[in-house]
Amino acid sequence: MKPLQTGLALSVTVAVFYSSCALIEALWPAQFMGFMNALFHGMDFRPLQTAGLHPWQDYFYALVVMALWSFAIGAFYAWVHDAFAHLHLHRPLRHA
Repeated sequence: MKPLQTGLALSVTVAVFYSSCALIEALWPAQFMGFMNALFHGMDFRPLQTAGLHPWQDYFYALVVMALWSFAIGAFYAWVHDAFAHLHLHRPLRHA
């Protein structure tokens, strides 16, 4: 794995899914809240729901933070993967 490419791939994936999530929340807030409650085993997120849309600055700030964090996670994951790939952790099974 290549750390920079893996980090970028994860970062773009997170950004696309976060943006999709924000769009769905803006278009269908009630259905979105029902989905979130079901996704988290019935926790009720409705008290956190605001009456209006979130400011664009909040969306972009969270998008940048999530994209940078996921890039770091993806790059680190690829680096760890490569480090372990050079170790011979598996042993062939011996038949009696």
